[in-house]
Amino acid sequence: MPYLRRLLFLLRISDSAQIARRYFVTNGFDGALAMLGLVTGFRLSGNLDLETALWACIGTAVALATSGVSSAYVSESAEREKALQELERAMAGESLSDSAHARAARLASFVVALVNGGAPLLLASFITLPIWLGARGTNLGLPALDIATAVAFVEIGLLGAFLGKISNRHWFLMAVRTSLIAAATAAIIYMLGS
Repeated sequence: MPYLRRLLFLLRISDSAQIARRYFVTNGFDGALAMLGLVTGFRLSGNLDLETALWACIGTAVALATSGVSSAYVSESAEREKALQELERAMAGESLSDSAHARAARLASFVVALVNGGAPLLLASFITLPIWLGARGTNLGLPALDIATAVAFVEIGLLGAFLGKISNRHWFLMAVRTSLIAAATAAIIYMLGS
């Protein structure tokens, strides 16, 4: 338990929770919208083999996760290092390399990177699940790509509702707003494909 308390203390002094939440929503939204774009493209292509669609979705999800982890870690580490150096200068050059602030900065970079990469991977996994089931011969009652599209819209709407809740705006209006962005994205893809 002392280890958990220490971890929570480091996360609190680094303000990681707020930053991680922002990264989760931003990269989660990007991931869900990218998957919606893929699925919409697959639906336009006609008789696409579900196994091919599945591996395209998995490849995209892995690429988004890898990009999210690496880009967030590199940028967050640089920002945290800069802030630590500025704090050291303000303290007349005293080294903080073994301080709680330094440990918190390292932990924050790691946590934010995991959230940034994990968000699109998690959301893409739910969108890809009906395609995986369909490719394995499971009778879903509806075409797998239609279900995947619906899951993408639900996820995007839920992200909007979450944004509404944390910003003290009406959650339903924010859900509608993000869903309209998703609908506009799908409509543009359909217009390009027709």
